[in-house]
Amino acid sequence: MRVRTTLVATTAVALTAALAGPALAAAPAADHATTRAAIEAAVKDGVPGVTATAKDAHGTWSTTAGVRNLRTGAPRSAEDRYRVGSITKTFVATVLLQLEAEGRLSLDDTVHKWLPGEVRGHGHDGRAITVRQLLNHTSGVFNYTEDDEFVRTYFLKDGFFKHRYDRKTPQDLLAVAMSHKPNFAPGTSWSYSNTNYLLAAMVIEKVTGHSYGSEIRDRIIAPLHLTATSVPGTRVTVPRPSSRAYSKLAESTTGPTYDVTTLNPSLAYGSGEMISDSADLDRFYAALIGGRLLPPHQLKEMKTTVKADVVPGARYGLGLIDRTLSCGVHVWGHDGGIHGSSSVAATTTDGRHSLAFNFNGDWSGDSEAVIEAEFCAK
Repeated sequence: MRVRTTLVATTAVALTAALAGPALAAAPAADHATTRAAIEAAVKDGVPGVTATAKDAHGTWSTTAGVRNLRTGAPRSAEDRYRVGSITKTFVATVLLQLEAEGRLSLDDTVHKWLPGEVRGHGHDGRAITVRQLLNHTSGVFNYTEDDEFVRTYFLKDGFFKHRYDRKTPQDLLAVAMSHKPNFAPGTSWSYSNTNYLLAAMVIEKVTGHSYGSEIRDRIIAPLHLTATSVPGTRVTVPRPSSRAYSKLAESTTGPTYDVTTLNPSLAYGSGEMISDSADLDRFYAALIGGRLLPPHQLKEMKTTVKADVVPGARYGLGLIDRTLSCGVHVWGHDGGIHGSSSVAATTTDGRHSLAFNFNGDWSGDSEAVIEAEFCAK
């Protein structure tokens, strides 16, 4: 998920390879010394704790810094599971592209074809929006997490503690978006909108007759043996091992810090409800970019990008961010933020070098510095 830049998910776009389990055979520590330094700097900057795992030609390397629990001081673990926020979008887009490869839909189908009458009101028109435009955020559909009342209810202190366990249906969330005017006419500009992936998940369900979560489990999680990855639905807890998650629940980065670990993730749905760990995310993105989840045509479509303002030097494909780093390296992946959790996953264009990490606080820390350190340090 992504809300206003001063709120939760500030560093996120609110944004695995081998089928074997997440073995942690260490690469030479010096190979990742700069990454380790960037992670420690994030903790010095105020992030409670960080967990990270990288995989490259030397093997799998993991590191942690800071704490998993501010009250007890217990350290973070390399095996921590965490809410991945908008990284969910890549999973959703992958399923839709698999369905296209099977001939069950076209990316150029209108949203109205699959969800007749759902996208309408205040200028929204599902007959003019394609599935492709949902996936690359060129639909113009209003972002429901930018609604003022939604922000007060779910992202600021008083509202959050009163409503953190509310169950929201996709129709509830869509109604919020449809109460606003579109951001622009479909296909004429770019704007990140969680509503796009709310709708994308609904399309999966209409096409298959199954929940979008069950399709992700059957098509991605089970085949890749992603043992730490789940689509929680309305489950309010994060499976162990995991850390506490912390937020300021305010429009500033100062003031008290609150434990926001438990919440009903139905408020994120297909835009950001999933849970995973760093090793699983490395495996997923390496498998995806390496061509093991999609045929060549669909992978090419996924990697066809448009100009975007998600992060500096980035373009947006279909559920994928393409970053060009300062050293000229291209990495594919996604960022993700939800209450108390900010995550990044990235892999090189050949799928052979992957990194995933998580901050268990949503108000500070330089995630771009960590990415640059891992992929650009000599």
